[in-house]
Order: sequence, then C-alpha cells, then structure tokens
Amino acid sequence: MSKKAQLDTLTTPQRYPYRATTPASTKCWPNGKGLAVYVAMNLEHFAFDSLEGAKLSANANYPDVLNYSWRDYGNRVGGWHLAELFETLDIPPAVIANTSIIDYCPMLLERWLAIPESELIGHGHTNSQRQGELPLSEEDKMIASCQQRLTAYNKSVKGWLSPWISESFHTPELLAKHQFSYTLNWAHDDMPTSFATENGPLLSIPYPQEINDIPTIIPNGASIDTFCQMIEYQFEELLARSQYSPQVMGIALHPYIVGQPFRFFRLKQTLRKLLARREEYWLTTPGKIAEHYSLAFERDEEPMY
Repeated sequence: MSKKAQLDTLTTPQRYPYRATTPASTKCWPNGKGLAVYVAMNLEHFAFDSLEGAKLSANANYPDVLNYSWRDYGNRVGGWHLAELFETLDIPPAVIANTSIIDYCPMLLERWLAIPESELIGHGHTNSQRQGELPLSEEDKMIASCQQRLTAYNKSVKGWLSPWISESFHTPELLAKHQFSYTLNWAHDDMPTSFATENGPLLSIPYPQEINDIPTIIPNGASIDTFCQMIEYQFEELLARSQYSPQVMGIALHPYIVGQPFRFFRLKQTLRKLLARREEYWLTTPGKIAEHYSLAFERDEEPMY
C-alpha cells in the first residue's frame, strides 16, 4: 500500500508558542550581565542487572561488568576529584542526582552539596530506567517519590532532568503537580521558555545536548580536546551574542566520563580559562536563572495558544 503525502499541519508539543530569537533586548541577568553560565554535574547510579546506560563497549555481556564498573568509577573516584576542582575554582555546581545515589553513596552527594551555592536537581531514581516508558501511574509515583526524598534531604528542590531526557506526553503535568518549577529536558532555545501544563506553569531552562560529555564523547566519539574546544567556542559565540540579547549556556558533565584522569586534566584547562573571565558573565545555577527569569523576563512572554 502506498503512503499518502503528509500535507496537514504537523503535530507540535503544544507547550509553548513559536518565538524567533530576539535580535536586541535591553533586559539582562544580574549585575548587567548578558550571558548566564552554569555547570551541571550528573550523579548517577545504575542497577548491576540492567543493560541500560552509557557504554564504552556496545557489545555488552550479562552481567555487564565492563560498563557497570566504568560508570561506578565516577562515583568512587572521578566525582571526588571533580568536586575538589569545582570548590577550588569556586564554581557553584548544578548537582543533578538520581535518588538511588542517596542509597548507594550518600557521602558523594553530601560532598557536592557542601560546595558553596550548589543546587540539587532531581534526576529520577536511576538511569537504569527510562521515565517515558513508564505507565502514567508509575511515572507519577516515581516523580512524587523523588520530590519527597530530595526535599527531605535538601529542603528545596525545584528543578528536574529526566533520566535519558526520556519524557512521556504527561511528564510536564506531573512535574508541575509535584512542585517542580522548571525542567531541563528541552534544548530548543538559548533562553528559558514558559511551558503550559494542566497543573500550572512550568519553566524550561536550556540544557545542552552537545556541550554534554555523554552524547559528544561516548556515542559520537569526540576526543576530550574536541569537547573542550566546543565548550570554548560555544562560550565565545554566546558571549558575543549576549552583547545584544541575554543568553544561557549550560555545560553538562558526568564523573565517569570527565572524571577519567586523561579527560580531567584537559577539562581543568578549559574551566580555568573560562573562570579567568568570570567578570564578563554571570556564573550561576539553573535554579537562580529560573528565579531571575520569572521575576524580570517572564511577564513579557506571549501566552500559550
């Protein structure tokens, strides 16, 4: 049977209206800065009997000792050296954490949250499971459980990143229902976007899918030199654009990738280079970006159609 040409209006998320980038704006981030930069560290734990997860070798055995132990290096070694680096460089980390980290290595999470101005962000229970594949009732239960556990652990958790950026059609509703005020799942803009949900507003804060060590280094095979050069080029271009309109730049990292010594050594150079110019931009966390945006920018956005 031949297929018909698709000529009707295409399905869209129905969460936000189309908005072209603003060529010029008088708005800015705190202290007159045009560029907001945050650095996210993803603390993840995986089930030993699961084949889900980033892989050094796609030909995994079962049980997957090779890939499980490689990822576990991040929690045992890499994450600790990275925390020391962030504290030394005075980088306020966006700590994106599975709640299973609380069960497995709570001292690592405590170390990251001890860094001044750190922010804890929900990241599901484990990256061994894709959130968007859960039935609605189970996804609801998982998000509620994560909010309860993280709030009890850290008093206030407002942000969410789904494991594997995996969403169902109901995820934004569930996040708003359980008192999350922003999501990092969407990479469609260089500025925050207000989302419409049946349970009230939800803000989308830009989260990088290429200035992100997992997709860039692991499946796509980029070297750490290439990845760090990408960070620097992204910074230079967004800084230039921020002279005319505000911008957001995120850097997404994982301890089992950039915590490996040969990558760690190169990453230090790039982070130091960016930190040497910190007077040119606002170094912050996604939560503070969301807070400032809601107060100073959001009222000017077009309403959802």
